[in-house]
Amino acid sequence: MDIKRENRAKYDFKGKTVLVTGATKGIGRGVVLGFAAAGADICAAAREADELETLKREVSALGVRCLVCPGDLSVVAECRRVAEYFLSEAEKVDILINNAGMSITEPLLELNFDHWDTILALNLRAPAVMGQVVGGAMVRRGEGNIVNMASNAGIGGIVEHASYCSSKFGLLGLTKVMALELGPLGVRVNAVAPTVVLTPMGTRVWGDPAKADPVKAKIPLHRFAYPEEITDTVMFLASGSSSMIHGETIVVDGGAHAGLY
Repeated sequence: MDIKRENRAKYDFKGKTVLVTGATKGIGRGVVLGFAAAGADICAAAREADELETLKREVSALGVRCLVCPGDLSVVAECRRVAEYFLSEAEKVDILINNAGMSITEPLLELNFDHWDTILALNLRAPAVMGQVVGGAMVRRGEGNIVNMASNAGIGGIVEHASYCSSKFGLLGLTKVMALELGPLGVRVNAVAPTVVLTPMGTRVWGDPAKADPVKAKIPLHRFAYPEEITDTVMFLASGSSSMIHGETIVVDGGAHAGLY
């Protein structure tokens, strides 16, 4: 299947500014390029300054503005600094995509709680901090849109993913609270929960059929997701086409959670 040849929706985000965390790799990079191709100006946050500069050149070549800011979003002060930098340098931030995240696999009985703290800080606390700072600016303007990148690991448990699942279950709860509190003030909030996505890292991790095939067998469509499918879902939620969708989690898993067993 060549998803790029499918009848994909076309969006126009000219005049909008989109802030994406975890912007240089995988899903985040795809989301940045998708919005840029649709005319949006970009604010890109990630850890590595050199990777951000590479992304900036690629985005700028599409004819839109790209601001970058490196920072470790697992640290509250860094998260605030990055958010406030973009708010000061960009005229406005219309759309926030909380995408930055990480996972370390280990059995519960061997769980390293330093890993736990880092994963919860980046995957769950950072979206709360960004939501507070950037969402606050949106509230002052009376409009905005936030999309949190969750996971199917926030819907069902996965062996050796105690920290990751806890962070993503929490993110779905945070999305609900953000929707309740920010919706009446003009800010729409939703989440996207993908299955395995065939980013370069996803392909490396799941490239062995012996590992991948048993998981695919539990997915009615019998395949993993393509990055473009996640980008399309995020852009749909950020667009006027989803104007009455609020406080929801869109599961992009090929039907894996459709059945009871």
